Amino acid sequence: PMATRSPAPTVDLSSMTPREAADPLFNRIMIADEQGNKEEVMRFLPMALEAYERVEFMDADAHFHLGLIHSAAGDYASARKEIDILKQYAPNHLLAMLLEHEAATAAGDTNKAAAIEAAFNAAYPAEIITNRPEYQGHLNSIEGFRARIGAN
Repeated sequence: PMATRSPAPTVDLSSMTPREAADPLFNRIMIADEQGNKEEVMRFLPMALEAYERVEFMDADAHFHLGLIHSAAGDYASARKEIDILKQYAPNHLLAMLLEHEAATAAGDTNKAAAIEAAFNAAYPAEIITNRPEYQGHLNSIEGFRARIGAN
């Protein structure tokens, strides 16, 4: 027999922090982007941006999420602002480089993409041991990027 699906639990938004409300929208956009569903990316974009605007303390992880959201929407100028903020946390911020690489690749700038790959590989050993919370949260992305670019 087929398992019956229980109804989705109702979510009391008033009991959630703005960040708790924002992150599921981020996840939904990332899944849609991975599936190549630009229509869904664009449908959830305004809600996600509005949700992150309500977050009082934007940590590096939240800035990375915003950068990814803007990148998924093809808005690399807005993603650039998040990259610059991440570089204020650390000049060699690994997640900033992931966003920069995505923008360079989308623009067809292979020279810049190659320079970012070299900078990432050079910065990785010292940067990864800082154990920044955002690195822990996105370790799969960091290691996946490292594998894709052929870490040295």
